[in-house]
Amino acid sequence: MKSSNVNDMLAVAVQAADSKRAEDLVALDIHEMSIIADDYLILSAPTERQVIAIADEIIDKMAEAGFNLANQEGRSEGQWVLLDFGDLIVHVFKTETREFYQLEKSWQAAPEVEIDQWIIKEDF
Repeated sequence: MKSSNVNDMLAVAVQAADSKRAEDLVALDIHEMSIIADDYLILSAPTERQVIAIADEIIDKMAEAGFNLANQEGRSEGQWVLLDFGDLIVHVFKTETREFYQLEKSWQAAPEVEIDQWIIKEDF
């Protein structure tokens, strides 16, 4: 059964990532396919520095909202940072690394979660 607060977690993480200009945000509902989490949030950034800045912002905003970081991997390299918040796992990729691993293809049977309501639309 999917956790009821995973939507709240997802909202905080998406807004934090979006505030640091994360790109190509995709949320997948994996709760029926995996015991490790309910949702994955996958996103990218063009540089290692931005990957780390996005990961740091997500960690900070999740902590402010009362969601504890259980584990993190890859922060020092800035290519692929994995943030484990229990029911939500966030994957922050450098663009080229995301294209190489194609994580979404591994979970292509997972339904996408609608996250547009948490992303700020900018007019150019």
